[in-house]
Amino acid sequence: MDNTEERAARRKKVLLYYNAYSGSGVFQNNLDRIIDRCQVMGYQVVPVRMARGKVINQVFETLRQEEYNRILIAGGDGTINTCVNAMVRHGIHLPIGLLPTGTANDFAYYFELPSDLNLQLDVAMGNKTTKADVGKVNNKCFINVCAMGALVDVSQKTDPNLKNALGQMAYYLTALTELPQVHPIKVRLTTPETVYDEQIYFMVVMNGESAGGFRKLSPESAMNDGKLDVIAFRKMPLVEFGPLLFEVVNGRHPENKNVLYFQTEELTIEADEPMETDVDGEHGEKLPLHFSVLEERLDVFVSEERWHYDD
Repeated sequence: MDNTEERAARRKKVLLYYNAYSGSGVFQNNLDRIIDRCQVMGYQVVPVRMARGKVINQVFETLRQEEYNRILIAGGDGTINTCVNAMVRHGIHLPIGLLPTGTANDFAYYFELPSDLNLQLDVAMGNKTTKADVGKVNNKCFINVCAMGALVDVSQKTDPNLKNALGQMAYYLTALTELPQVHPIKVRLTTPETVYDEQIYFMVVMNGESAGGFRKLSPESAMNDGKLDVIAFRKMPLVEFGPLLFEVVNGRHPENKNVLYFQTEELTIEADEPMETDVDGEHGEKLPLHFSVLEERLDVFVSEERWHYDD
C-alpha cells in the first residue's frame, strides 16, 4: 500500500458539528439518517453538539486531522461561523460539507445547495470542492456578512408567520416600520486606496451575496476573489428609502446615488458614535473595526452538476 492509500485508509472519520435547535429543532429527527448515510459509506461519525463554541474549540485542540476525511456542519450561518472560527483558531484545514438547517442559510445559498436533506448529503459526502474566502473583522472571522448601523436586526424582528406568508417582502415591510427611528451616523471608511467620509444609515461588508432575506444584497460578490464587497446606504430623504429598498430586493441598488459601493482587500471603519454591529446573524464587534480577508481558507463541497466548471 503506497502512502496515498495509507492516508486514505486512515481518513475514515467524519466530524459532524450540529446545532440541535437549528430549524426549530427539526434537525434532531434527521440525525440518525445522517449517521446512517456516513456509516454505509464506511465512515465513523464523531458527533459534536454545538454549545456556544466551547466544545468545538476543545475538540479541535486535540484533533488529529490525518484521521479525518471531512467536517459536516449542520445548522445555519451562526453554526458555520462558530465552527469556522474554531477551525481558523486551531489551524484545521479539513474540507467542509454543509447541511443548511438554520433559519439563516445565506452561506449555503451561495453554493446553490439543494433543500432536500438526502440531496444535501449527496453533495456533502461527494468529492467536488471549491475554494471560499473567509472574512476577518478585528480578531474574529465571518463567513458571509458583517452589518453595521440601523436595521441590523431586521431579520430577527420579522415575524416568522409573516416570513412564511410573504417571503422576502416580509423583511421589506419590517424595515419600513423601522425607518422613523433611524438617524444617520458619520463614519470614516479607510482602505489602502482611499478614504471615505460619509453619513450613513446602514452598511454591510459582504463575503457572500445575500443576507437578512435579501438574496441580491451584494450581487457582485464572489467568495473566492480575495475581496470584500462594501455597501453603505447614505443619508437621504426618508421618502427615497422605500424605493431604494425595492431596488435592493432586485439587486439594482449598487448604481443608486444614495449607495456607496466598492470592493477592497482591507478596510477600517471608525465612527463618531457607537454603532450596532451584527456578524453572520449574531451580535458583533465594537468599533473601530478592521477588516481583512483570509483568501481561499475553506474547501467547501459543492454539487458536481451545478459547479461543473474549473475553479
